[in-house]
Amino acid sequence: MNPVLDQDLSLLHLILHASVPVQLVMALLLVASLMSWWFIFIKLFALKRAQRLTDSFEREFWGGGDINAMYQRVAAERDGAGEMARIFEAGFREFMKLRRQAGQNVNVIMDGTRRAMRATFQRELDGLEAHLSFLATVGSVSPYVGLFGTVWGIMIAFMGLSSVAQATLAQVAPGIAEALIATAMGLFAAIPAVVGYNRYTHDIDRLANRMESFMEEFSNILQRQSTTK
Repeated sequence: MNPVLDQDLSLLHLILHASVPVQLVMALLLVASLMSWWFIFIKLFALKRAQRLTDSFEREFWGGGDINAMYQRVAAERDGAGEMARIFEAGFREFMKLRRQAGQNVNVIMDGTRRAMRATFQRELDGLEAHLSFLATVGSVSPYVGLFGTVWGIMIAFMGLSSVAQATLAQVAPGIAEALIATAMGLFAAIPAVVGYNRYTHDIDRLANRMESFMEEFSNILQRQSTTK
């Protein structure tokens, strides 16, 4: 009977009987993969919510409603209003505060309004980009971590042949097989992280462009109001 066939080469057996460094690599990659999927799903729901709230706010804003009433509503429910609504609230609050001050010209008022919106925009963008750096790190580093485990496992497998008079495939196969599992796990951790990072970066860029366009258009509206009153 072929001695290779007598050995248990199941996935679980190979992982449990791998060398300690290879097992540590596998455990690290498993943790990285689980955390990546956790952040992927969190970011998926967060971006869908951000897009939904942005669409809702834009429909309300460009629907011709009263800006003062909209400001009061957004200020009352600021945490659940959405990113663009908070930019609007910060800009309009600063605009009203500066306009009430005596001796302020239009340029000073608009500069302060734009700075307030820009600062809020940056905070909102930082919140949307949270955890993306982790996905980028997992996507770029995991294949090399898996490769390290593979190289180590193959090295140990061939070092074990030094005390054997005649090397056979049955003696080398388990060590090589367990080493290759580390490479597979590295790719399993990296591929979803890279796909998620690229997809979410694209979605965030689109939201950022919409928010920047809104800031410019809203600034123009406020500037016209400040020159006519």
